[in-house]
Amino acid sequence: MTEEPERPVRPRTQHIQKFTNETWQARTGKPLPDHMVLLLWSLIVSLFPMGGLFGALLAGPMAIKLGRKKLLLVNNIFVVAAALLFGFSHKAGSFEMIMLGRLLMGVSAGVSMNVQPMYLGESAPSELRGAVAMTSAIFTALGIVMGQVVGLRELMGGPQVWSLLLASCLVPGVLQLVSLPLLPESPRYLLIDCGDTEACLAALQLLRGTQDVAEEMEEMEEECAACQGRQARRPWELFQDRGLRRQMTSLVVLGSAMELCGNDSVYAYASSVFREAGVPEEKIQYAIIGTGSCELFATFVSCVVIERVGRKVLLVGGYSLMTCWASIFTAALCLKSSFPWMPYLAMSCVFAFILSFGIGPGEWV
Repeated sequence: MTEEPERPVRPRTQHIQKFTNETWQARTGKPLPDHMVLLLWSLIVSLFPMGGLFGALLAGPMAIKLGRKKLLLVNNIFVVAAALLFGFSHKAGSFEMIMLGRLLMGVSAGVSMNVQPMYLGESAPSELRGAVAMTSAIFTALGIVMGQVVGLRELMGGPQVWSLLLASCLVPGVLQLVSLPLLPESPRYLLIDCGDTEACLAALQLLRGTQDVAEEMEEMEEECAACQGRQARRPWELFQDRGLRRQMTSLVVLGSAMELCGNDSVYAYASSVFREAGVPEEKIQYAIIGTGSCELFATFVSCVVIERVGRKVLLVGGYSLMTCWASIFTAALCLKSSFPWMPYLAMSCVFAFILSFGIGPGEWV
């Protein structure tokens, strides 16, 4: 199987594609054509966002039925199941186990990325709500960096242990199963959705570390009274309400902008840019770690200043800088054959773009 030189292929990608081909050959006696290997690999990749879509649709109703904390605990069943599928896929000689594992991990990610910010936002005091919600982005960036580090060829990125690398998702799943039972349920959920005033008061006192939570309880009771008699609305019904139309439009625009801003594409093609800039092939994996570290650093800085600067400034500033760097990056790629220093400019733009993403768009709250 040959690879196109311009397509960025990570070592783990090669290992899984090779495993898929070898598994098929062991079953049928014939190797897979290159286009079929690419098709199966594309399916493996796309099953994660497909599962994420299902998990995101599942998150809202289940967060009301089970509660935020219980749903996050139940959600780890998908993580454990996926880790077991990944870990035993090589021994079982089944690339289908990887596909199913990717789907389950997608469901878990879709649920957690929606419910976790909800739980954090409802549990945090109002003056720290933005910073606490940003911790979700910080740990997402930390997960990217840790995945890049653990995936080094010298560690778990080799051809013999790639299945264990995939199964390493078991570690955060087990940590959450052990630690989350020690935390209280969301006070807002207990009062507004369950109507349990005593449990809400106990949860607030535990979270704040003080018995004096009368002011917060009063605010939530007012919110609860305002919600009495109201029925849940469908998304299109919210758009029909003039009082909510602007908020819903902002929500859709910001969510779409974060997904369509191109940050994932920059990550995907960063290795090609580094290669063009003359970074030795064996060193590119270390440069890739630098991209994740940039996002982690920028997200941490954003978490520190968000309550002081404000959400709007960070969002507008982040997207403005991303537009600037993306324009320069595009020009540098177009002119790379005309000027020898253009690949270096493109490489700098990769880091600058990711830094700008981490400033605000990385986690809109």
